[in-house]
Amino acid sequence: MKKLILVRHGKSSWDFNVSDKDRVLQERGVNDSYLVAAQLGAKNISIDAIYSSPANRALHTATIFTRALNFPITSLNITNELYDFSGESVISFIKSLDNKLDVVLIFGHNHAFTYIANAYGTASIANVPTAGLVELNFNTENWNSIEKGVTAEHIFPKELRK
Repeated sequence: MKKLILVRHGKSSWDFNVSDKDRVLQERGVNDSYLVAAQLGAKNISIDAIYSSPANRALHTATIFTRALNFPITSLNITNELYDFSGESVISFIKSLDNKLDVVLIFGHNHAFTYIANAYGTASIANVPTAGLVELNFNTENWNSIEKGVTAEHIFPKELRK
């Protein structure tokens, strides 16, 4: 059984004249990331690996989760394949994961994550929101053979805000 947890980066800012990769999280993006990370942490899931897009907003979100989950920050992996908006590079990355890894958490971008959640899951999700999480389970032992899985859960910040 393989478990893939997709997390879209937190709400980012367009207020600065910087490249897309250098955009920072807004305060809401930071707060929402903490909310969702706490919900995931409460599930006590043993995560084998964490990967992030190199974009600042994704990497900051991943760092928040890594700390909240007490995952060694030195084990956070950055990969250019997750800086993808169509989903093709992300799917290629997922299918190339080491089969020794059973539970993988990845941080990236839309429209890629909404596409993957719908193409590989059983729930219809119109949009994975910023800092949104979707968990997909696959009944296989090999990442390269994943097909339609099961949407085990989604955690969206709007549902957690008081």
